[in-house]
Amino acid sequence: MSTLLQHQAFKGVEDICHTHAERLQWAMSSLTDLMPLTAERSSKLSPIELAIFDQFIVRFSKLQDAMGAKLLPMILEITHEQGDLSTFIDKLNRLEKIGAIPSTQQWLLLREMRNQFAHDYPEDPEIQASLLNKAFSQATILLDVFAHATAFAAKYIKE
Repeated sequence: MSTLLQHQAFKGVEDICHTHAERLQWAMSSLTDLMPLTAERSSKLSPIELAIFDQFIVRFSKLQDAMGAKLLPMILEITHEQGDLSTFIDKLNRLEKIGAIPSTQQWLLLREMRNQFAHDYPEDPEIQASLLNKAFSQATILLDVFAHATAFAAKYIKE
């Protein structure tokens, strides 16, 4: 792929991630007054509050997925990183080494948080509240990693 096409593809993925990030930030600002969430409060959320929590979960998951599947591998492409990067952990380690992400371990924790959303605990407000509280703090980290990665990539993208 030519450098121009590579940069255009990166910008397209970056735009998708940016949309997820903006909507995640909106959900977080809408939920700030409810945090930290308690089991009692969790069991009494209004339909609108539940919908905003759903938006938060969806946007966290979509941002984490888009970054992991597309944005981060594209950063390796635009930086022309060479070597045997056959596994995702190898790619993460290289991204950390070149400064594109702050920490491989941090990314793995974000992925684990995203995976926990696949498990629904509607009958246990204590678990639900704990998961959402943890995710809320992790979302700030995810947004920071996104900002860090795109700032890093900007050095390689010429408009």
